[in-house]
Amino acid sequence: METASISVVKKELKNLPPEELQLLVGRLAKFKKENKELLSYLLFEADNEQTFIQSVKEEIDEQFSNMNRSSFYLAKKTLRKVLKTTNKYIRFSGIKETEIQLLIYFCQKLKKSQLNYKSSQVVFNMYINQIKRIRKVLSGLHEDIQFDYEEEVEAL
Repeated sequence: METASISVVKKELKNLPPEELQLLVGRLAKFKKENKELLSYLLFEADNEQTFIQSVKEEIDEQFSNMNRSSFYLAKKTLRKVLKTTNKYIRFSGIKETEIQLLIYFCQKLKKSQLNYKSSQVVFNMYINQIKRIRKVLSGLHEDIQFDYEEEVEAL
């Protein structure tokens, strides 16, 4: 079975009555946790981006506080998990300012943690790559917005 392209799916969805569309979305949400999370974001949180950003920051805080610092290997695994979660929420939002705010927050938390992230090449590269990503996204935004975030990025 071949999967239809996005444009074909969109055309087909336009032809469906609202009741049938609601059933399809409900079935889609049942299959993967991430689909349900995205749907929850779109329905309940997309209209208030600042509240969404704050809730993601709280989740990042919680993950950092639960980090196992007894072994650097376990701490590294937790950092990867935190970054994966952060990237998932960035994809949900799709807003560049949200991406910048969340990545800056992740880098700040990593810097403030008692981990010696510079001693591990893997973790240090993770940190540097996030700063590069922030700069890349920042370069595509308006100059006023760039100026707002530039000081925070320089502090990293």
